[in-house]
Formats: sequence, structure tokens, C-alpha cells
Amino acid sequence: MKAAYYSGNQQFDLKDAQPDPVPAGMVRLKVAFCGICGTDVHIYHGKMDQRVQIPQVIGHEVSGEIDELGEGVSGWQVGDRVVVRPLKPGLDDPSDNGQRHIGKNLKFIGIDTPSGMQPYWNVPAYTLHRLPDNMPLQLGALIEPLAVACHDVRLSRLQAGEQVVVIGGGPIGVLIALVARHAGAKVVLCEPNETRLALCRSLGIAAVNPVTTNLVEKVDAFTKGAMADVVFEVSGVQAGVQAMTQLARARGRIVMVAIHSDPKPVDLFRFFWRELQLIGTRVYEPEDFDTAIRLAASNDLPLEQLITQVSPLESIQELFETIDENPAGMKYLLQCKA
Repeated sequence: MKAAYYSGNQQFDLKDAQPDPVPAGMVRLKVAFCGICGTDVHIYHGKMDQRVQIPQVIGHEVSGEIDELGEGVSGWQVGDRVVVRPLKPGLDDPSDNGQRHIGKNLKFIGIDTPSGMQPYWNVPAYTLHRLPDNMPLQLGALIEPLAVACHDVRLSRLQAGEQVVVIGGGPIGVLIALVARHAGAKVVLCEPNETRLALCRSLGIAAVNPVTTNLVEKVDAFTKGAMADVVFEVSGVQAGVQAMTQLARARGRIVMVAIHSDPKPVDLFRFFWRELQLIGTRVYEPEDFDTAIRLAASNDLPLEQLITQVSPLESIQELFETIDENPAGMKYLLQCKA
């Protein structure tokens, strides 16, 4: 079989690889599809070379079937269709406060350890979540990013009937908008890319361009002067940080979804003046995967329309180059079957 190794310098190499023996407590997956997320693109651009062990197989948005069980694994059978929750908690630290999904010693499978862009992959059995028999494995590759959105909406304490603004119309932003709408919220999404705006509108999401319109006025009109109960900052840029405090109503909640690697100015006076709340979110917990699978199985979310392109594993280099050339794209999948 061939596995795709990130070799540094925006280069992937296909190399011969044999399935590893399956250790106790683990299973071997026959990988069907592996989605490409923003983290994978950051790795490709060399921004995470200090974490990955070059050359390394990356990728964590995986769907597949169990091919072999390691010793001691129960509750699973060969052929079960699954997705992977790619978190490996380390030793508990007192500062973790019981939150093992964001523990100090957490390892992220797909960054800190080899992962899914290969036909066969050994994973701990505890990371698995079962897919319904009638769910296409291609759709299963969207469960991991959908679980991110479910986690973000859950931690926002969103209630049906509330007003929501999502800043940023990339894959996670659109998924948050869809999950929030499904929960009964009235949602408006802000995104400067016109192609993404058109996609959002085709999905029935109210969407505005913050570059060509006055965003505060638009949200004021959309909410009939109430402004947002919840603002999700998903853009990762300074303009989003500046906008988020202006769009929330008194005692509104601002949910920080985007990764802001560098410190950015924040209007702290607005937090004082309007008694705003800032909520940080990162990755997910098991219940978020369960919710994501239920939502995907319900067919209430138009997830298939978010898939921009599916390519064979052998075309991985071309696919990452395509992503760089097409920033308006949404979800790109690699088909990894041997």
C-alpha cells in the first residue's frame, strides 16, 4: 500500500508502507476518507514543523471500517463503520480541572502522532464512534468538523429563539451556523468571500459581506435592534475581533472559536460596559461526536453540499495545491482505500 507522508517544504511523498501489527487496546482501520482541515494546511505550509515528526502521515478527519481488533478490545467487530475522535489525553495535571479533552498533556492524533492519510491506520479503540449503517463513509469524514461545531454551540449555551452572528464563513463557521439554526436560533453569517457568501445563501443562511456593508447596521437591522445573544468569532483576523464586541447585546456571549496565535487588541471596555461574556472553545468531547452523528444521520443539515472535491490519495500533492489556489473552497476529501 501507499501512505502519504508530509516531507516539509510544502511537499507530500507517497511511500510504500505495510500495515502495522495491532497492539492491545487498539484497532486497525481500513480508512475510507480523510478530510483536509485548516490544521493540515498549516502543516503543509510549514507552520507546525516544530510539532510533527517529519516525515509523517497526517490527517485526522477520518471515516472507515474496522479491519482488525487488538487484544482486549470489546464492543467492536471487524467491519464496523466508524469515525475517530483524534485526542490522546496524557497524564492528568492538577490545572486540567478534570477537562481531559484540553489537558496540559494532551496529544492530538494527526499532529503529534501519525494518522489517517493512508489506507490502514491503527488507533486506540476508545477514540471510535459508530456510524449508522446507512450513512455514507464520505459523509462520515465530515463528522469531526461537525463535532467541533456541536461543541462550540453547546458551550455557547444557545437557546432556541436567540439571535446569533457567526463571523467567518469557512467550513467551521458554516457548520456552526447550520447547527445553531437547527437548534432554533436566528442566524446571520459574515464573510468577505463572495463565493462562500453565495454558498451560504444557497443553504438558506442569511449572509452579509462585512467589507462592502456596515456590519453593525446590518446586524442591527437583522435583529430589529436587539443585536446578538451569541457571537461566534471564527475568522481568526483582527477585523473579526474588533467586530465581535460591537455585535453583542448587553450580557451577550462571545465564543472564541478561531485560533489567534498572536495577541490581538480587544475592546475590553465593551466587556465592562455591556457585561459581556467571553467563552473559549477548543476541539470536542465524546458527546459532541454523538450529537454530530445524530445530526448527520437525520439529514436535516445539507452536509453533502459542503464537499468541494474528492480526490484519490495519490493526488494529495495536487489537492493541497488546489486548496491554496481556491480559498473559497469548503471541504476537500482524500479517498484512501487500498
